[in-house]
Amino acid sequence: MGTASLSLADLPAGSAGCITSVEVGGLLRRRILDLGMIPGTQVRCVRKAPWGDPVALQVRGSIIALRAEDLKRIKVSPLN
Repeated sequence: MGTASLSLADLPAGSAGCITSVEVGGLLRRRILDLGMIPGTQVRCVRKAPWGDPVALQVRGSIIALRAEDLKRIKVSPLN
């Protein structure tokens, strides 16, 4: 592929990406995986709050909001 990965927190609003890795553990990892955010899943950054936190994402047809701090540990490959 050759496309560089970036954190999901750094994905610009309106852009889409494919999750490449989830680098969190414990209960947060379980919650993220339960939300359907597994490697290979396409996500779209719908909106960011004025100071960048929280971030609204479209995942598998649902809109969810997560803290930017948590999204920094999810890596995506941008889609265009």
